[in-house]
Amino acid sequence: MTVIEGILLIFLIVCAVSVSVNRNLLASIIIFMSFSLIMSVLWLTLEAPDLAITEAAVGAGVTSLLFFATLKKIHAIKAEDDENPDEEPAVPAAAEEAHDET
Repeated sequence: MTVIEGILLIFLIVCAVSVSVNRNLLASIIIFMSFSLIMSVLWLTLEAPDLAITEAAVGAGVTSLLFFATLKKIHAIKAEDDENPDEEPAVPAAAEEAHDET
């Protein structure tokens, strides 16, 4: 085992532990992405480029996008409009007209 493989294995263990310990869901997804990228580099060092490409595409790519979409759907990731609670929310024109008629 080379020194680089040892360092990557240590980073892999650190990523695995920090994903399970971290309470912030967005940070956990980003750490999971880095875990997949480190794993794909390890597959390259083991001379398995087909597994490395698959790990990078599925682990860091597709799975992370699905996690981000899920967090957006359950409103764990706030939209940019939600960041400024002091601002008055925009009311659609149709809602203003319906309010004026009553």
